[in-house]
Amino acid sequence: MRTTKRLWTAALAVGTLGALSACAGGAGAGSSTPTPEDGAASGSVTMWTYPVIADEAAHKAFWDEQVAAFQEENPDVDVKVEIYPWAGRDETLATAIAGNKGPDVVYLIPDQIPKYGKSLAAVDNYVTDQVGDLRENASKAVTVDGAMLGSPLIMNSKPLVCNAAAFEAVGEAGNYPETWDDLMALAPTFQAAGYDVTNYWGSVDATLNESFYPLLWQAGGSVFSEDGSSVAFDSPEGIEALQFAVDLAEGGYIEKDLLTTIPAFEQTNTAKGKIACTWQQGPADVAGFWGEENVVVLPPLKQAEAVAFGTVGSLSVLKTAENLDAAGKWAAFATSPEVSTEYAKAAGWFSPYESESGLYADDPVLSALEDTLQYTTAGEVNEKSREVMGVLAPEIQAALIGEKTPEQALKDAAAAANPLLG
Repeated sequence: MRTTKRLWTAALAVGTLGALSACAGGAGAGSSTPTPEDGAASGSVTMWTYPVIADEAAHKAFWDEQVAAFQEENPDVDVKVEIYPWAGRDETLATAIAGNKGPDVVYLIPDQIPKYGKSLAAVDNYVTDQVGDLRENASKAVTVDGAMLGSPLIMNSKPLVCNAAAFEAVGEAGNYPETWDDLMALAPTFQAAGYDVTNYWGSVDATLNESFYPLLWQAGGSVFSEDGSSVAFDSPEGIEALQFAVDLAEGGYIEKDLLTTIPAFEQTNTAKGKIACTWQQGPADVAGFWGEENVVVLPPLKQAEAVAFGTVGSLSVLKTAENLDAAGKWAAFATSPEVSTEYAKAAGWFSPYESESGLYADDPVLSALEDTLQYTTAGEVNEKSREVMGVLAPEIQAALIGEKTPEQALKDAAAAANPLLG
């Protein structure tokens, strides 16, 4: 566990935090679906990726090894892997694509894929041998209009993580919550002992993927309508989800400062161990503060259903690749089960392949976390996901601090969001 803490935090936090700026392209697979050519590929391929493995030397060595293995079967392909920083990655990629200087293959997460959709080639025909082994939620996370615009490489989960020491301290040892009602029933006991029952990052700069959206999904709601033409969070399920968060805030059961700011994590009650459970931090984020022996990984909370947020890292091929066949074959090789497993273990993530389960048999915490992948979703794939999040977050915050009712906050957010969807 100790070896993966830093890696998990670096890759996950930067990969999902915040509503980043708009990107070039747009959804609509309108994309080409190239067919592999017979025989070995030839030409050059440039891939852009980011510090998924935090140790720079180890990350470079990993891809050097994969390039060498790929070139054994494709000796006439020159593959160059460039590792860029997380910061500003969208701006850099969008600018490069607009100037026709983009890479041939690029690492993307689900909410980026529809933004670049018109620039991406579908990889379906290149991954036919491996797609049947993919977890359904991993495949869904990269699919737009029935076409796979990325090939899943790694995935993770943000289920419920509870602090065993806190439960023992308040006389509730082992009485971990399974539902919203369970969590709310425990709240007064923890409050009386000086603990928060959970945390909620309400700052407008924090991602709703890890705060409000899991509650919305657990209530049975969704962010968008089925056809993606309007938002759907202003539903009875959405109101129920936001009311639950508001009740936690009004009851004083969560840390007040987190509703409006993002303090240094070390300064939060979560890091201080003064908390029962969280769905917004992974086990590696808290193990160094709570003690590894106190980290308990559980399925996500359940209301109508049990759902957790989990992102999927994938490799996408740009239609402008000079050697499209070489790019497609490289992306398929680099996301094969064997490569995925090695990459996932080096980064403290998990493979998206069903056959590659049990990666951490000697680690009970990571094994438990892997078991929760079945509950995860990356959310609905929509070109305007980030823009919608940008107008929804302030309204949710307004409800949390008592300026609006949940109904009014979601109604106002929907009125601002729907025009963004055309």
